[in-house]
Amino acid sequence: MMSFTAAVADQRFVLEHVVRIDELAGTPRFAAASADVVDAVLEGVGEFAGGEWAPLNREGDTVGAKWSPDGVHMPASFVKAYHDYVEGGWGTIGVPEAFGGQGLPFAIQTAVLDTLGSANMGFALCPTLTVGAIEALIHHGSPDQQALYLPHLATGAWTGTMNLTEPQAGSDVGALRATARPRGDGTWSIKGTKIYISFGDHDMADNIVHLVLARTPDAPAGTRGISLFLVPKFRLRDDGTPGDFNDVRVVSIEHKMGLHASPTCVLSFGDHDDCIGELIGAEHGGMRAMFTMMNNARLNVGLQGVQIAEGATQKAVGYALERVQSARAGSVVKDPVRIVDHPDVRRMLLRMKAQTQAARALVYYAAGQVDRAGLGDAAARDRLEIVTPLAKAHGTDIGNEVASLGIQVHGGMGYVEETGAAQYFRDARITPIYEGTNGIQAADLVGRKLGLGHNQEGGGAFAALVADMRAEAEHPDLVALIDAVDAIAHRLVTADADDRLAASYPFLTMTSVATCGWLMEREGRHAAGDEAFAVVKRAAVRFYLDQIVPEAMGLRAAATASADVLYAVPAEAFAA
Repeated sequence: MMSFTAAVADQRFVLEHVVRIDELAGTPRFAAASADVVDAVLEGVGEFAGGEWAPLNREGDTVGAKWSPDGVHMPASFVKAYHDYVEGGWGTIGVPEAFGGQGLPFAIQTAVLDTLGSANMGFALCPTLTVGAIEALIHHGSPDQQALYLPHLATGAWTGTMNLTEPQAGSDVGALRATARPRGDGTWSIKGTKIYISFGDHDMADNIVHLVLARTPDAPAGTRGISLFLVPKFRLRDDGTPGDFNDVRVVSIEHKMGLHASPTCVLSFGDHDDCIGELIGAEHGGMRAMFTMMNNARLNVGLQGVQIAEGATQKAVGYALERVQSARAGSVVKDPVRIVDHPDVRRMLLRMKAQTQAARALVYYAAGQVDRAGLGDAAARDRLEIVTPLAKAHGTDIGNEVASLGIQVHGGMGYVEETGAAQYFRDARITPIYEGTNGIQAADLVGRKLGLGHNQEGGGAFAALVADMRAEAEHPDLVALIDAVDAIAHRLVTADADDRLAASYPFLTMTSVATCGWLMEREGRHAAGDEAFAVVKRAAVRFYLDQIVPEAMGLRAAATASADVLYAVPAEAFAA
């Protein structure tokens, strides 16, 4: 069986031709992102992930995190591997130098997380959540908070979490009940329960920095009354080191379908009325700060789809190259061959390759827009608003599809846990759900993003994306799909709410495939030569344009249908 190998060649190719990293390196802020530095980062993290994190993927699934009354314990091998991650400086890649980071583009940080998560997605959730906490503090934290916390979060010596969800609220953030009361010294007393907190507790770092949404006294109802608080697991001493326990208790960890290496915690704040937090940003400004975390998290969850797809594809390819079964149909030689030589297995493997590469192109493209927006590019900021729901929803849909195909390539052995193929499917299944379900992403696209920069032509930012795709698209099926997306977008801008929402998911998928097709076609123009990577890239691009793009056109009816059919059935009748 093939061992894990980082997808360095594809990562480098996408950074060059989709992100256009050379343009970013031409700016003063990202001047350090030279080609030799990028190569060193990609190859270095690939060696690290392959040598230390990938071998723990199975143990994370079968052993996983364990709850105890004194907190969550990770397997000893994870503790060592995480310390090595910190020592290697892999968490510092995209953090500004002012806060102890290397100041490289977010797109390079994305590639690092891509490799770590492809090797071990459950483990990689820990630094992924920390990235979101760092972003929130960079944009909304006070200078003191930044100085005290960011250098430790940057290295990963301390980890970060997001605490949004509560038992009664679910995705309705405005219904949360956690409270924050002033203590008279500028700090706040935090009390409440949060659920589904990834890496809410563990024993791999010296401190855990919880970012907690809560209500202050007399706060307005709904989302307008929410504030964001910094609540460390251990309060800091005068010298900035972790000191007294801060009354944050781990009630339990969830028993999940997958991601067993990632402890998903129920956290109780202030059971003994001794949980102290600091306000981040303005009071009642929590939603603005939350969306900084959430938008970062949504891109990184889309990236998790890429990670799962890459890992599942590598496992399926390794099995197909080794498993010998049956003669090839039509061959005069009746000896059994490797299953990679059977047409249907080749179809699945090529689809897995094409979908993985397309999802990587989409997510990395979004990451490049993050960097350009950070440089003050207003058009990139608007483009990022459009492609974030695409990257999150479509990236995770692809992760699930590819993981399922990976089981199919293994045949019956894929359904047996010992092969490890099923783990990818189980780990992937949460990704369309958390950080805003994919249905929420689709609703966001049609409800808010189509009208971004709205004008008589039907939405400035979305129209600009369509125009850019049209300017480059050559494949006739891709051109037809882009035209269909544009026509449906014009209809949805003026449709009533029910019709927009009924059409939202198929429309998001059509838009995502069109965007991926545009980026894949661009990649195909640069995939020259006879080396294995170029051969596979050209085949993947052709498969995507010839087969996957036309499939998306089949969603046109669903994306234009009225919502009436959905409500023709009384709610109780669904139980019939």
